[in-house]
Amino acid sequence: MTPNTTGFIGFPDVKMKPVIIPDLFFSDLLPQIDDLAELKLTLHCLWLLNEQSGDLRYIRGDDLRGDAVLLTGLNLEKDLRPPAVALEDALERCVARNTLLRLEIITGPEPGAGEDAEAETAEDWYFLNTVKGRQALALVRQGRVAELQPVIPDEARLRVKRSNIFQLYEQNIGVLTPLIADQLRDMEKTYAPEWIVDAVEIAVSRNKRHLRYIQNILRRWETEGRDGDQYEESGGHSTDSRRKNYKPDEYSDIIVG
Repeated sequence: MTPNTTGFIGFPDVKMKPVIIPDLFFSDLLPQIDDLAELKLTLHCLWLLNEQSGDLRYIRGDDLRGDAVLLTGLNLEKDLRPPAVALEDALERCVARNTLLRLEIITGPEPGAGEDAEAETAEDWYFLNTVKGRQALALVRQGRVAELQPVIPDEARLRVKRSNIFQLYEQNIGVLTPLIADQLRDMEKTYAPEWIVDAVEIAVSRNKRHLRYIQNILRRWETEGRDGDQYEESGGHSTDSRRKNYKPDEYSDIIVG
């Protein structure tokens, strides 16, 4: 790949498709970006996602690694680092900055499988950290996106980096106040981290962004259990299906925590 050194010839006199960039990109995000590769990747992802339609918008990491346009731009600093290295670093920076949310889809044996088991493989997907992006990520992790059934194997396991509880709240629910911080600390002492993450994801997928809603889910799990055995024996639902179809106490969604 040889960069174009003749300069930009200008936009042609034809109708071009606009790319929507949120104004907060310029006021809040752009001042924080201090790496050229991260900036190029961020803009490239906004362009790619703008080309998609529907509520489920995501980008495969392998597609980015094979994107000739993106790699050509990253090739401009080839004397410092190869484009592939620059891309991986930019992805890590975007995830660390919470511009992109990363989901890993794992296929292969469960941890602890025997030596004869097939090697584990992983595929990384990226969602823009918007309301719709967070909702889509939560729905995918819960297995509630029917159109992905042909894409994600039944034996696949989904994994996402666990944030600390304050980051989890700010990224998915709202502004952190001292009172809410105290309640989150109490939750962290009382419930397992995976319970809290799952409860937040349910709240996000239902667009019920209130701490009280999350607390009610956790209290219900604490009193009724998440083991699932007693429900399956009595003809009820499994733990996963109960979590997906869970409805907290009436009116809890309108009480702001």
